Amino acid sequence: MDQGKQNMKIALLGTRGIPASYSGFETCVEQLGQRLAKRGHDVTVYCRSHHITYPGDTYLGMRLVKLPTIRNKYLDTLCHSLLSSLHALVQDYDVGLYFIAGNSPVTWIPRLIGTKTALNVDGLDWKRGKWNPLAKRYIRFAEWLAQYAPDLYLTDSPLVQAYYKDKTGKAPPFIVYGSDIEKLPPGETLAQYGLEPLRYILFVGRLVPENNAHHLVEAFTQIDTNMKCVIVGDAPYAEDYQQELRRLAGDDKRIVFTGYVFGEGYRELGSNAYAYAATTGVGGTHPALIEAMAMGNCCIVNDTPVNLQTLGDCGLNYDGGRGAEALGPVLERALSEPELVQRLCSQAAERATQVYSWERVTDEYEKMCYELAGRPVPKRLDGVASKVHQTGDSSLTETR
Repeated sequence: MDQGKQNMKIALLGTRGIPASYSGFETCVEQLGQRLAKRGHDVTVYCRSHHITYPGDTYLGMRLVKLPTIRNKYLDTLCHSLLSSLHALVQDYDVGLYFIAGNSPVTWIPRLIGTKTALNVDGLDWKRGKWNPLAKRYIRFAEWLAQYAPDLYLTDSPLVQAYYKDKTGKAPPFIVYGSDIEKLPPGETLAQYGLEPLRYILFVGRLVPENNAHHLVEAFTQIDTNMKCVIVGDAPYAEDYQQELRRLAGDDKRIVFTGYVFGEGYRELGSNAYAYAATTGVGGTHPALIEAMAMGNCCIVNDTPVNLQTLGDCGLNYDGGRGAEALGPVLERALSEPELVQRLCSQAAERATQVYSWERVTDEYEKMCYELAGRPVPKRLDGVASKVHQTGDSSLTETR
């Protein structure tokens, strides 16, 4: 088979789109899609027209299709994915790769014309506090449907994989997120927020209750230090929680709220932090955590199984059930033991390089797509574990 026929038409659906400006799935789409495009594949990313303001129709080698949706907390994602799936019916894609379990009800649509579909279900989204009981029931239903509607469903964590195995009797494959990210020296962003390198603790994430930024804010107000605490993030539909965070911070000038920061500003903040606090309590593998590891941060995590598995022995953890009460002493230890922090920084960066490489992640997704599409797998991917047929916890020890 010649190279032209070997390459595929791949659609990435179900996220807000790119350039990435919201969450980990958008970052995954941007990093994965551009690498697939560089390898010669025809890659299309579906974007929500109200969210993506980038004016072009192509980005980093990917075609952008911008479609409208209903701007509503409960309908935004599924309505856009439905419209995207209908658009895909006349595009002759080889593979449609969806993200988010809640999109499972529409993943069968491209299959009507022979397009193979795969769904990354993420990490138990029904546990998030932002959903009301009816929405939680829908997400549980969508998780169940993920077994049947697409050709394949997968997770981003062996622990989420184990959850599905317990519920369904069969473990889906998993592919982790990547972490490759360019470190930057101190510059305009630090100056903008009055920060000095290695003189602040960093949090990055959506400011919603289940991400537990309040653990850090509350704990930090009780610590006697002249370092700062930087809270990077925002979230629609969570204004009450964000007001509560500011109430907890009070008049403590050491606590800095930046709102969303992306691109070079985000990398600059991550590259120059003294430590990174990952207080998130639910979900699968958190991209911000592995990026913090890649930037050589000492990471302090909420001790959920997923966070502990992601970090390995390359950081510190606290009892998330006890919140700020447990986090405070861990922060004080990190601040008082700079040699320990330096060692953990090096270990975290090494683990990120070895385990969470975007090139390696792309290899795994690419081979999965070839197998789904029934195409011969290029020899350059011979050493990559099969994701279509790979199941069970053995994948963690075999490929990690």
